[in-house]
Amino acid sequence: MSDENKLTPEQTPSPESEPAAEQVSEPAPEETAKEEHTKPKELARGGAVPPGMDSAKKKRLLAAFIAFDVLAAAIIAAVVLIHNAKGDDDSSSGADSGSSSSAAASESSKGGDDTSSEESAGGLPVGGDDTSADDESSSEPDSSSKEDSSSQDESSSKDDSSSENDSKKSDGYGVVYNVGNGWENSGVQMAGLELKIENNTSSAINGWTLTLDIDGLKSAEGWNGTWTVKGSTLTITNADYNGEIPAGGAQVIGCNIGTSSALNIKSAKLNGKDCTLTKGKVDQNAQNNNNNQQNNNGQNNNNNNGGAATADVKTLLTRNKNAVQGDDWLHTDGNKILDKDGKQVWLTGVNWFGYNTGTNTFDGLWNSQLAPSVKAIADHGFNLIRVPISAELLNNWAAGEYPKANYNNAYNEELNSMNSLEIFEYFLKLAEDNGLKVMLDIHSANTDASGHNANLWYTDRVSEDQYYAALEWAADRYKKNDTIIAFDLKNEPHGKPNEGDSAAIWNDSKDKNNWKNTAEVAAGKVLAKNPNVLIMVEGTEIYPKDIKKNGDYSSTDNDDYYFNWWGGNLRGVKDYPVDLGKYQDKLVYSPHDYGPTVYEQPWFEGTYTFESLMKDCWKDNWFYIHDTKTAPLLIGEWGGFMKEPNLTWMTYMRKLIKDNHLNHTFWCFNANSGDTGGLVLDDFTTWDDEKYGFVKEVLWQESGKFVGLDHAMKLGDKGITLKDAKGL
Repeated sequence: MSDENKLTPEQTPSPESEPAAEQVSEPAPEETAKEEHTKPKELARGGAVPPGMDSAKKKRLLAAFIAFDVLAAAIIAAVVLIHNAKGDDDSSSGADSGSSSSAAASESSKGGDDTSSEESAGGLPVGGDDTSADDESSSEPDSSSKEDSSSQDESSSKDDSSSENDSKKSDGYGVVYNVGNGWENSGVQMAGLELKIENNTSSAINGWTLTLDIDGLKSAEGWNGTWTVKGSTLTITNADYNGEIPAGGAQVIGCNIGTSSALNIKSAKLNGKDCTLTKGKVDQNAQNNNNNQQNNNGQNNNNNNGGAATADVKTLLTRNKNAVQGDDWLHTDGNKILDKDGKQVWLTGVNWFGYNTGTNTFDGLWNSQLAPSVKAIADHGFNLIRVPISAELLNNWAAGEYPKANYNNAYNEELNSMNSLEIFEYFLKLAEDNGLKVMLDIHSANTDASGHNANLWYTDRVSEDQYYAALEWAADRYKKNDTIIAFDLKNEPHGKPNEGDSAAIWNDSKDKNNWKNTAEVAAGKVLAKNPNVLIMVEGTEIYPKDIKKNGDYSSTDNDDYYFNWWGGNLRGVKDYPVDLGKYQDKLVYSPHDYGPTVYEQPWFEGTYTFESLMKDCWKDNWFYIHDTKTAPLLIGEWGGFMKEPNLTWMTYMRKLIKDNHLNHTFWCFNANSGDTGGLVLDDFTTWDDEKYGFVKEVLWQESGKFVGLDHAMKLGDKGITLKDAKGL
């Protein structure tokens, strides 16, 4: 289903399905002192003494000149020393900041005069300069943003540090818990719950069972363990990969929990021993840090990279010589997506989140390896990966700041010499090697596992201009890399009638919260940088029933609006279609749709059928766009658990996709999507065969072979190239 929370008129925000990951930011580079110092022209060195002066005045003036020169020389020397010292500090800070999972920026990201004709996965000559980051008008976050982010990070860091110290003052075991957003489901109070199990003893734990006494406990569906509910007792036993908690270490687990009233955890025991129970922030990367601590134990780790030998980043980012650049761009015609030769294609992909949560890479790399994971996705026949990412992270990269990527150092040794941007571009290289294409999805403005809960594309931390800047920077940087073939401009704009200017609307106004207008502006900025990419435009949550009387959304009465899933209401396209001008053949509408396990929408009440879903939801919200051949559709998110009451809905949705060859990206690869589960199990390596078998029916295949979207690189081990495909 989704890491997002889907709202209906009666709902409050639903729990975060993506476990929150602590955002770790690199120290902002200090401003260096200017190296050029100018003197007043009339006192420039070497100037002549004016005529007509007596001897005493000449001597005094000469002495003044000498004193000034001495002072100037001293100032210059001091500035040079300070500048060099700052450079040393910055270098040292950069190395230290990558201590657990990423080294400081490698030479390949520093620029240079390499004239090699090879291109990196960033679409740039290997080791070459990226001038796009210097374009202040399109990519540089404004100074206020940097200050806000800096102060926020400092505050967050202090709070986290305080929390950590407080929780570890007492010996023994501790449990830190954090309650996320809540919602109601059939009278049960639901919430996202994160738990960090701390071992504050001098001995490692090998195998653990955590028991919690919770008032009014009703249900719990979680990850990173086996969860059992009995009365008011919730019991969690370790998974096969996280049973060890080293001395001073921790493990992080989480669930969606249901209670009869507000969540109240009365007590906790670990392996039968009482735990200190503390409410506070949970670091989702604690498990990764445990792995790295164990892997580095007893090693002299001078490079802070898990003891691994320094990788040749330039070589790792060198694009495959068999790949052909620029032959895979797509365009639309009516409700079809076509390749350069007019062959109809079918985008059948999967979501993999993490770049939006604060992990600053893909979630799951704490247990798995990046390269085999990418290959497995291709081998299983998905031809596209939708990558949720935050605008904030893109702007960090544009400014030359690389928040630390969190992953298992020992499992992914080649990543240890890369910063987070280089790891992303290494992923692009791996995708190309395996015949995969990528769609960037601005999942949230802020880097935050709950960031998608924000209604709009801008927040108090990320301005509207910075949202645009993030898209422009990415479009410009990857304009020479047709691995990225599409941009999803913003994940799930939403908001309810009573939220006024804070709710996303769809009309013909220039209002700041008008998503239709914003999408046109954002698309224009992206296409100005790269006119070849597809543009995905999602819907909103509400649309007026009478657009003539309530076109300004002034009514706060729910009865005056049609509601749908966040991002799923595209009724406005009929009245106000998105206009991309000369780039209209790049437009794809991208609704999201889910089943009753996410929320019991009105159309799920009682007995529902394929026909009733079409009549009550799909047809008027978005399927009419396909029917009228207005534009292609791509279902950006759909999926869920393989059990009722969800399975019936999933079966109908699969039929709709299959019968009409609707493009789609399944939610999701991640095991840690709490309200849907994933295509892989908790180890992020073992595939859920039942779920994969279900989705496989709507993956593009010809003669038993999976079809990729690359004309030169075949899709995984069991696929073919687009050049070899017949087309739909």
